[in-house]
Amino acid sequence: MFVKPAGRFSSTLFRGSGTLQNRFTAICLLAALLAGLAAPSALARDLDEIISDGTIRIGVNPNFPPMSSFSLTNQLEGFDIDIGNRIGKALAVDVELVTTETAQRVPFLVSNRIDIALGALTRTPARAKLISYTLPLHSETMGVITTDKAGISSWKDLNSEDFTLVNMRGNLSVSLLKERLPKPRVLLVDGNADTIRAIAQGRADALVENVDFFLRFTKNYPNVRWQVLDDPIHVAWCSIGVGKGNYELRDFLNILLYDLHSSGYIDETWRRWYGTPMAAPLEPDPTF
Repeated sequence: MFVKPAGRFSSTLFRGSGTLQNRFTAICLLAALLAGLAAPSALARDLDEIISDGTIRIGVNPNFPPMSSFSLTNQLEGFDIDIGNRIGKALAVDVELVTTETAQRVPFLVSNRIDIALGALTRTPARAKLISYTLPLHSETMGVITTDKAGISSWKDLNSEDFTLVNMRGNLSVSLLKERLPKPRVLLVDGNADTIRAIAQGRADALVENVDFFLRFTKNYPNVRWQVLDDPIHVAWCSIGVGKGNYELRDFLNILLYDLHSSGYIDETWRRWYGTPMAAPLEPDPTF
């Protein structure tokens, strides 16, 4: 296994005024580039090519613990890393971990810089226009983390000016909550751990987010009586992303996912890294 860092794309096509012909040429070149990015099925390596090459390139987010992050020894570790290595083992190929930030996952698939994308890749109609998805790898549950002091039993109870919700700056859930819970005050912080710390310190009453990704921080405050409400606001499904139309690779991964779910490997790996079961369990599905 080896790690390949994400690169950056820069362009100087439109630097300076130039002649009309030069500008027209630049526009044509840019159009050709965009056309190439819009046709990933012609670029994506199929299953046979990956096996023949002996390496599968897997996109992982290096800043997303415990999904994946760098350890104290500068080695990538986490749920996604274990799943990626298991995929490589099943294919009998080496694993090349390519670091991708959240926004880079789909572009890296489209441009054939990676063969598959992990990193809690939620299935959405917009993304499905650009890439193909496997069956779900895990769930992603938006719910409420609070304490017994709040005295609530449903997320709807939070829609009051008496409560303060904490969240991270830039999170998609910030705008979502403005629609569903417009009345409570909002405290914005800079990191995942800061959200739970704010609740433990009494500066906020609850966090409305993907509870699986935040629960592990509650262990830092064992004297707080934490609660996760039973009624989730939303459940999404995260799959493995592959190049659009790369059905042979997708079908192989679907069969493997069924085996890994049925054997309990995915649940065990999730518990090991998150310290708790998935908030919304997945039932193995043999059909696709």
